[in-house]
Amino acid sequence: MGQGFLQIGLTLCIVIAITPLFGKYIASVFLGERTLLDFLMNPIERSMFVLAGVRRKDDMTGWQYIQAILCCNTIMAISVYFLIYFQRLLPWNPNGFGATKWDVLLHTTISFVTNTDQQHYAGETTLSYFSQVAALGFLMFTSAATGLAVGIAFIRGLTGRRLGNFYVDLVRGITRILLPISIIGAIALLIAGVPQTLAGTMDVTTLEGGTQYLARGPVASFEAIKLLGENGGGFFNVNSAHPFENPNGASNLIEMLAMISIPAALIYTYGIFANNIKQAWLLFWMVFVIFVILVGITAVGELQGNPLVNTAFGLEQPNLEGKEVRFGWSQTAFWAVMTTATMSGAVNGMHDSLMPQGIFSTLFNLFIKVIWGGQGIGTAYLFLYLILTVFLTGLMAGRTPEFLGRKIEKREIVLASVVLLIHPILVLIPSAIALAYPISLSGISNPGYHGISQVVYEYASAAANNGSGLEGLGDNTLWWNLSTLVSLIGGRYIPMIAILLLADGMSRKQQVEETPATLRTDSLVFTSITAGVTLVLGVLTFFPVLALGPIAEGLKLASGS
Repeated sequence: MGQGFLQIGLTLCIVIAITPLFGKYIASVFLGERTLLDFLMNPIERSMFVLAGVRRKDDMTGWQYIQAILCCNTIMAISVYFLIYFQRLLPWNPNGFGATKWDVLLHTTISFVTNTDQQHYAGETTLSYFSQVAALGFLMFTSAATGLAVGIAFIRGLTGRRLGNFYVDLVRGITRILLPISIIGAIALLIAGVPQTLAGTMDVTTLEGGTQYLARGPVASFEAIKLLGENGGGFFNVNSAHPFENPNGASNLIEMLAMISIPAALIYTYGIFANNIKQAWLLFWMVFVIFVILVGITAVGELQGNPLVNTAFGLEQPNLEGKEVRFGWSQTAFWAVMTTATMSGAVNGMHDSLMPQGIFSTLFNLFIKVIWGGQGIGTAYLFLYLILTVFLTGLMAGRTPEFLGRKIEKREIVLASVVLLIHPILVLIPSAIALAYPISLSGISNPGYHGISQVVYEYASAAANNGSGLEGLGDNTLWWNLSTLVSLIGGRYIPMIAILLLADGMSRKQQVEETPATLRTDSLVFTSITAGVTLVLGVLTFFPVLALGPIAEGLKLASGS
């Protein structure tokens, strides 16, 4: 027991240590300051900008930034759809895979272009190496860089700067952050035992004299960007529970640090942009404390085990169902909370086998989306709650609602409300429809409280652009492939549009002088109020679902029935 909690504690200490270093580096990249990679990347970037007709100093308005994102993402989605469709005619296909069903292919393309990577297929029996690397791997870089660019543009707008240029931000996010760190990560994973090959499936003779087929491929490079970019889609069907994706404790640590590094660092990056490191650390610790509490709830639940199983066999042991022995209860519980907190979606164990406490924590992360949050956009969500808190406390205390010297007015509150309301709409309404009609119920493996969690989790994961799932749900059907598309697209682009419009409006506001009536947002008291507002809004919105799902399931288990 002690060793498991010690491993969790040491990983968290590493996260705290690297956050200011990485956050400062990200700020340097997007503030246009000198970095170590300038000598290598500057000529490459200049060539790309010349070919694309992009000038670095051309700032975009909010609508121009949005149009660039939508245009770029649409072209990428169409290109990838046809690359996978014609994979039989393309190279790096040693197993001769052909085209997949149109609904699976459409779902996969939209899922990866939205940085969700929700998978309704088995990668090792569906996609060629070319499709995995040149199609999905390409989207892993570009979708992650898109989210990062939106997060940086939002920070710029909040701090009174112009939003910047999307194409420049996209390229610099890839060349200065995602690509170099992914190369280092892939080499580290190779050393840890993750394969990287273009050879086909390996035939192995077992001890009994039979034949076993071992799928393999260019896994290390795929895995590195999968975790760093909060993508989460697995090269293999069982994701990072597969020994070729995550063979041991060393690879597990590397992958967990990759997951959390950018979301945690972006909070510090904001502090540099705003010239307010104190507020950045306060927000970091606010998120950190909530995260640790959720990890504790999940870990204790897994450590105590299933009371029905323990009672039946007269044992007291952790819940090891759906877990890899090489990770055990502690690292699986820790990973489950981290992958839903960072919106990565990668798994190193089956979430469907988590105790109700674990399902509660993972669903809670998917519902509020600010406990670290996704690539860039999660940071924007955190500051939206901050803006709402400024408005609410300003009204209650009779003080001017201002943030960073700029007034918070009707337009900002409306846009923030749109972002925070669209998520429950995209989760709860599709879930209600899925639970109401028999055609969709056919995929539910558990008709009880757990079945409710399975359905809600699927749509929450899609709308939050997370991608993980409770895999007892038979989701590879026409219903699930098409219905989740609404949550995938709406959960990605509606908040993105509102966030950029809000940032654009804030960037154009005249900064006002601070007065004794101005509400200070870099205090422990205000940060505590922000935490309260965040939790209250999240719990009030989704409490009925939590009560009908994991809470009811936990009470049923505790009662011994």
